[in-house]
Amino acid sequence: MKEDNNKGITRKKTPWPTKDAMQQVYEKNLWGSGDEDFYSGEGSHKPEIVKPYVEKLIAFLSSFENPISVCDLGCGDFNVGKELVGHAKNFIAVDIVPELIERNKEKYKAPNLEFLCLDVSKDTLPNTDCAILRQVLQHISNDEVKQVAAKFVNYKYVIVTEHLPNKDFTPNVDIISGQGTRLKKQSGINLLLAPFNLKVVAQRELLKVVDEHGIIVTVLYKMY
Repeated sequence: MKEDNNKGITRKKTPWPTKDAMQQVYEKNLWGSGDEDFYSGEGSHKPEIVKPYVEKLIAFLSSFENPISVCDLGCGDFNVGKELVGHAKNFIAVDIVPELIERNKEKYKAPNLEFLCLDVSKDTLPNTDCAILRQVLQHISNDEVKQVAAKFVNYKYVIVTEHLPNKDFTPNVDIISGQGTRLKKQSGINLLLAPFNLKVVAQRELLKVVDEHGIIVTVLYKMY
């Protein structure tokens, strides 16, 4: 309980554990510090991870005769997303950390770019042709993953990148939302399996990148 000293009223503080955990990541540089005030980790900065991903996403976005709109769910420090903005009709970048979104608004500007502070599991998400989630679901609980996946029906295309063990593993072991991932439990996300059971029209693997922790897999899902 939290006491309001000015009014002598005791109020219950509304919990928002995922937001608090993500704010702590950046406040304490739990994913490293790099050269920036906000740093989303090696997965957003190592050239051997970022370069092939950007190339594949640009190839996909450029395959349309008319540019499509994109929503980047869990945009982080936007070191990756900034490379994709010019290839989309509209690009909406979303993150749960308000301080990070304000920083991104100041640092990255384009006529077709918008930043929003939203909780991807609980809030209504922007309506675009395509949603991308790059190493986002691996950090949140199964309950939150289910809430996010339920919203995929609103997008024609969903591109999901996840860090997986580079060997046989038990998928979808539950975790507490935070800085860590399922890799510590020798697990990783497979949206097509229980408890998520995502229904898709088609799927295509776009990219695999092996690193010292496992394998980073990017999959394109067509939802309708």
